Amino acid sequence: MASRGLRTAILDLTQGESGTRGTADDRAREAAEAARLLGVIWRQALDLPDGAIENTLENRIKIARVLRLLKPRAVILPYWQARHPDHAIVASLGYQACFLSGLAKIETGEAPHRPFKIVYASLYADVRPSFIVDISPFIEQRHASLMAYQSQYANQPIGSGLFVAEEEIRERTFAEARHYGLLAGVKYGEPFVQKEVGLVDDLTLIPVQSI
Repeated sequence: MASRGLRTAILDLTQGESGTRGTADDRAREAAEAARLLGVIWRQALDLPDGAIENTLENRIKIARVLRLLKPRAVILPYWQARHPDHAIVASLGYQACFLSGLAKIETGEAPHRPFKIVYASLYADVRPSFIVDISPFIEQRHASLMAYQSQYANQPIGSGLFVAEEEIRERTFAEARHYGLLAGVKYGEPFVQKEVGLVDDLTLIPVQSI
């Protein structure tokens, strides 16, 4: 999206203070570098407790304030099934915050705004994606942004049983992207799920060959 000249933003809900590796300060520096590599123009972190995010009205309003400030047309949320409890709950928390953000009687100091499209990043879920984005030109950029998180992914004794060895990360992530790329007829792909049906104007313009 950034390469198309669109404004992109990332909202981290926690500051990573409970992570096995690194500190909140480490995460803040690494997140800023990852955002720079991805061409993201705005990135901030809320103060929700790392490892204990709850879908409460207070938390929905915190997210709604950001939605009203940035006014995104599209929002990408984590898929609702995930190993990490925070990731799973953010699917419903984020969706409800998007709805609440459009309610005129919810006072946050900003004008109401409701995103048009919500999609879910399903890379780590064993589900058939609704669509795949061709990320072939950006695969190295994506890897560099991931490896910006050295406090998490660099080889170190702490958490060695939980984290993939640094030298394996490239092979695994590229293989995953290659798999989804093959499904869509491109070299590297990123999968997403949408809950609503799609709409097509012209059958002859639908990509991905059937036979």
